[in-house]
Amino acid sequence: MSERSLLRDLPRLLLLGILAVLMLMPYLWMVSASTKPLDEIFRASLSILPEHFAGWDNYGKVFARIPVFRYLANGVVVCGGILFFQLLFAVPAGYALAKLRFRGREWIFGAVMLGLLVPVQVTALPLYAAFSATGLLNSYTALIAPFTASAFAVFMFRQFFRTLPDDLLHAARLDGMGELQVVWRVVLPNAWPAATAFAIFSVVAHWNDLFWPLIAISDQAHATPALGVLFFRSVDAGDDYGALMATAVVMTLPLVLAFLVAQRRFVEGIATTGLKG
Repeated sequence: MSERSLLRDLPRLLLLGILAVLMLMPYLWMVSASTKPLDEIFRASLSILPEHFAGWDNYGKVFARIPVFRYLANGVVVCGGILFFQLLFAVPAGYALAKLRFRGREWIFGAVMLGLLVPVQVTALPLYAAFSATGLLNSYTALIAPFTASAFAVFMFRQFFRTLPDDLLHAARLDGMGELQVVWRVVLPNAWPAATAFAIFSVVAHWNDLFWPLIAISDQAHATPALGVLFFRSVDAGDDYGALMATAVVMTLPLVLAFLVAQRRFVEGIATTGLKG
């Protein structure tokens, strides 16, 4: 990079750096508070580094009082199950809406767009009644089933598949592939950036979801990470905010690590989705 180019991009880089720091400040404060004793957390002066390191005590309380690995395992099972079914349904649906010609296609896509406008709170009551009547509350099924079909996933994959060249699909059909073979053997391998981007959206949303697990789950055996933090506070932590912050760090750390691993694919997927209207 030339010196002139660096000077031209310097204001933009500084702005992006400042915004990045502002976005990271809540997480940095959470990590900092998890290593402090209670009296330092509520001091009027702001200090990132603790004067008296209490991290071992705070994190020790977390692993001693709640089944941390059980909650994390539940989060993996629930988020993995939801993502699997969302991809299973959304990839063929997005392909059909993007590349196939059939009567009513635009009406179906309009229904998908309307589905994006329906908040999860609207369907919570009938879903709770249905799971209660079938005895499926306090189960993985109750946590996974309501989110297996995602209107956002269909929309996202439809937009991405519209950027794929039709010649690639025609060549696959000339080789004797059926439409389902085209989807899973040709289209999906070329859609990994979009799939990775959607996977991060989906996992983050359901890993951090507290609304539906709080309704569907009442026992700790099926508690998700977000619900585990609530159980920790209500049962043992009380106003021990250092331990609560330590619990939040432990529960969110897998998401941070997953994003760092997949960030290149995530950015690529966001950049290439929706280029064609």
